[in-house]
Amino acid sequence: MTMIDLNADLGESFGAWRMGDDARMLDVVTSANVACGFHAGDPAGILETLTAAADRGVSVGAHVGYPDLRGFGRRTIDVSPVDLTADTVYQIGALQALARAAGTRVAYVKPHGALYNRIVHEDVQARAVVDGILAADDSLPLVGLPGSVTQRIAESVGLSFVAEAYADRGYRPDGTLVPRSEPGAVLHDADAIARRMVGLVVDGSVEAVDGSVVTLSARTICVHGDTAGSVGIAVALRSALERAGVTLSPFASAAA
Repeated sequence: MTMIDLNADLGESFGAWRMGDDARMLDVVTSANVACGFHAGDPAGILETLTAAADRGVSVGAHVGYPDLRGFGRRTIDVSPVDLTADTVYQIGALQALARAAGTRVAYVKPHGALYNRIVHEDVQARAVVDGILAADDSLPLVGLPGSVTQRIAESVGLSFVAEAYADRGYRPDGTLVPRSEPGAVLHDADAIARRMVGLVVDGSVEAVDGSVVTLSARTICVHGDTAGSVGIAVALRSALERAGVTLSPFASAAA
């Protein structure tokens, strides 16, 4: 039986600033990438999201990013490797403490935004992130783009790597994501998104922005919590996958 995990970026509200609908999204996804306070999220809001995830049996991951609240972690920052490793340890540790208070545990790590995209290609920062995970908890899998520098470095040191696909993002012919500054970067048609992700899971391929077909294998699919209509996209995607006989299940256990 074909199985896939469905994840979303959550816990990203900050004080009076509300981002996404965590409660509704947690009724749909099987894993939640929870902000750790660097790119988004405040402690009370993060704890609320973690508690809601625990109540629903949704697996939780540390969504580590650059220290960039104003830019939502989507601006590239030249952080030294020493600082980036320490920042990664710090964020994982903070989320682990909040997860324990919520009755759950951090089950994996997924970099956010500009950091995620940068370590697709850059060795130095990818290694710094991997070093941070190894220092914090070497049992935590690292989620990232298949075929990336991140994957190569993680696997070279024995860190488990989980390949990810994006439901609501456009792909280049080389399998990387279309930058958000370019046309076709963010997708909004829920039915079209659902069809292309069923194709990905069943056939192992996805159509690139130029119409070419990209071979892509993934164990988890991401729907961005801040994308317009994100809950509707996630519902349509889950329904389409289930109709196609695909089982939705977290790749990492949610048990504390």
